[in-house]
Amino acid sequence: MKTVNIYTDGACAGNQEKDNIGGWGCVLEYAGREKELSGGEINTTNNRMELTALIEALSALKERGLRLRIFSDSSYLVNCFRSKWYVSWQKNGWKNSKKQPVENRELWEKLLALLEGNSAEFYLVKGHQKLKEGGESTNSIAYRRFTDNNGAGFSYEDFERVVEYNIHCDALANVFINEHRGELPDADDGNEVPWD
Repeated sequence: MKTVNIYTDGACAGNQEKDNIGGWGCVLEYAGREKELSGGEINTTNNRMELTALIEALSALKERGLRLRIFSDSSYLVNCFRSKWYVSWQKNGWKNSKKQPVENRELWEKLLALLEGNSAEFYLVKGHQKLKEGGESTNSIAYRRFTDNNGAGFSYEDFERVVEYNIHCDALANVFINEHRGELPDADDGNEVPWD
C-alpha cells in the first residue's frame, strides 16, 4: 500500500469580521516527490479553509487504496476524524450534540467521500510552532507534546519535518490572503452613514 503524507493548513484574516479573506495550503509527499497547492476565498472562515486544504489535497490524488497520513494544526479537523464525530452527525441527520445543523456540512460530506477507499490517519500539529536552535534537547517539551498527541512512532527528525511542513503550509495559505487584501471594501466604503 502506498503511503502519502499530506500536510495542510488554513488561515483567515479578519475571521470575525463581515469582510475577510481566507487562504489554504497543502503539500502532498510520496516517495521523495512533492506537490504543493494553495488558494483561498473571500468572506469565509478559518474552519472552512482548514477543511478546504484537505479537500484540495485529496482531490489531487488519482488513486484509491492509499495509506494517508494527514498532518494538520486544526483540532476541528483532526478531532472530528479521531473521535468520529461525523458518525454521530450522520446518524442524527447532520445535527450536532446540541441538535443544531452541523456547520460546513457540505465540506464534511465532500471530505468523507474523498477519504472513502483509503486508510487515513490524522495527526495534530501545534500551529505556528517555531523550533529553537539546539536540536532535540532544546525542543524536548515540544517533541514530547507532539508524541503524546500522536503516538511514540515519530523520531525527533520526523517531528522537525512535520513542523517545517506546517510552517510552509501556513505560508502557502497566506499567499492568497496577501494577494487579495486590496479586494476587501474599506471600512469607509460601506453604505452606512458616518453618524448615529
